[in-house]
Amino acid sequence: MGKKVLLPIAEGVEEIETVTLIDVLRRAGAEVSVAAIGKETTVTAARGVVLVADCLLESILEETFDLIVLPGGLPGAEHLRDCQPLMEMLHRQKQEGRLYGAICASPAVALAPHGLLADKMACCYPSFFKELPNPGLADLKVVIDGNCATSQGPGTAMRFALALVGELFGEEKKRETGRALLAE
Repeated sequence: MGKKVLLPIAEGVEEIETVTLIDVLRRAGAEVSVAAIGKETTVTAARGVVLVADCLLESILEETFDLIVLPGGLPGAEHLRDCQPLMEMLHRQKQEGRLYGAICASPAVALAPHGLLADKMACCYPSFFKELPNPGLADLKVVIDGNCATSQGPGTAMRFALALVGELFGEEKKRETGRALLAE
């Protein structure tokens, strides 16, 4: 059974995290919708890589996703945080028990200010640990607490993406995908 994933992008998102999440989730069989939060489908990432989204976020606001996951990077995480329709989608995701997550700066910069980590253990990029409401798991590379998944940054993107595959499709698919990528 296919799983629907939303990966929103904005000017200044982190390239490695964005592309790794898209690639690994698609390899596992997820239908990943890359949605730009602005008025253009083309965005420039934090280090100058140009990314092209599948659509604009405003065109899919009413869709239901099995996972909504945010890449990090600055100022990308700030732009994601400031996108009210995206935050409304994330609150709905959390309330309905569907998976949501973020990596790098985004757990602290985008999720925490909107109360999306209030009752969750999480991790993020080390310089943002103090911004987490429950920073007790700061040393872990990936944290999954119920329907919330977080990770530290570019170097943990593959591990995070595979953890999300496991949450969506099960451990066997996670191992299969990881072996094919030489990550297992």
